[in-house]
Amino acid sequence: MKTPIPPSAAAYSQSYKTLPAFFQLSVIFADLGGPKQPKMMSFHHNIKHITAVSVGTPPNGYSYEGWKTTEVHFHGFAGLPSACGEIVVSPEFTCCGHQWRLELCPGGDDKSPREMIAVYLKLCSSGKIFVEYSLVVEDTAYYDWEALFSYGEDYGYYDYDGTPDFAKRSKIMNALVKGTLIIEVRMKLDKEIEPFTPFIPENPLCKHILKRFMEEETADVLFEVGSESEGCRGARKRIKGTLATFHAHSFVLRDCAPTLAELCKSATTMSPIRISDVKPDMFRHMLYYVYGGKISDEVLESNARDLIDVADKYSVVNLKLEAEACYARSVKLTVGNMLDILLYADSKNCALLKELVIDFMVENWEGIIGKVSFQDVPGSITTDLLTAMGRGEGKDKESSKRTDCNVMRVGTLRKKLHEKGLDIDGSREAMIALLKENL
Repeated sequence: MKTPIPPSAAAYSQSYKTLPAFFQLSVIFADLGGPKQPKMMSFHHNIKHITAVSVGTPPNGYSYEGWKTTEVHFHGFAGLPSACGEIVVSPEFTCCGHQWRLELCPGGDDKSPREMIAVYLKLCSSGKIFVEYSLVVEDTAYYDWEALFSYGEDYGYYDYDGTPDFAKRSKIMNALVKGTLIIEVRMKLDKEIEPFTPFIPENPLCKHILKRFMEEETADVLFEVGSESEGCRGARKRIKGTLATFHAHSFVLRDCAPTLAELCKSATTMSPIRISDVKPDMFRHMLYYVYGGKISDEVLESNARDLIDVADKYSVVNLKLEAEACYARSVKLTVGNMLDILLYADSKNCALLKELVIDFMVENWEGIIGKVSFQDVPGSITTDLLTAMGRGEGKDKESSKRTDCNVMRVGTLRKKLHEKGLDIDGSREAMIALLKENL
């Protein structure tokens, strides 16, 4: 019959930290009406593993297969605290593929008969297993049992098993080897029990919406994307292979691509909406993203600026930010291309990309002055330059000053706005103003 260990042992076992297999300090816990601070004692524990080797032919019915033996040595046993409820915890050891430890009460616990010592085997690694095990002190004490151990969140089962009346203390004292108590832990794994892990599929809404991508049967919007050329007498003539048709659903566009949804309001039912200034493949990538699809890193990296353009044009904010981040990671800034990238970032309100270029300019100012003309650069760039310079000068200033909205990084501004449910697509100045309005 299973006998629980003292409450102090159960509480302590949750916070016990793994110790080396051979160590000078062990932890003692006293159960004197409530939890107390652990005491440190100076003695050794030594753990020894034993394997069996057969000599000759085993007799019929003999089976030792699967049995593993671990010796746990409690050095200086006579000097261990012997008051009822005090616990000596061994280091963890590996047996049958799991971590274990012994918890010894040299003076017994509150369930122990008088003068009896208590010993408990505790599972310390995740799992639910059924084992046969024995606790043995040679020629002195023997405890044999079968038990189900469960460690984790499987309520209703214990992670320990053992006995409060392992042996009389007087007998154990006579069995010490130079003052050391040696307990053999013999164990055989009966079976691993699969944990109760119900399968719960994720919410299927996103997958269902993605399945509607390019579905002609249920679509209520039709786009024709590509270029056309002028034919004779002003007639419009399609160039073969450059015009692509895309079916879509207005309810999807309404929230995910609002600017694109606005185009649909003026169109009659299923009459084609012509888009001539976007590449068909870029439009397809954008529309696929709007329906919940993921664009591969390879496509993002090779088409970053085109995707920024189409996402900015039709207000697909997340795609724009994703493409911008990819472009910022992959672009190699030089004195020769920095101005072009800066002007591009400013025109598309790509604040992160703009910040990257500004940082480059501050770090490399000696190689830029006198070599690059800033005649066409907007005046608003001056504020960004001063902010970057001030941020660098303020590295050693107190943190409260660095939390000022005016010097926050773009990534921080966007995160704070997103947490408040506010728009994160805009220039640095626009984001700072919006955040200040909603502090």
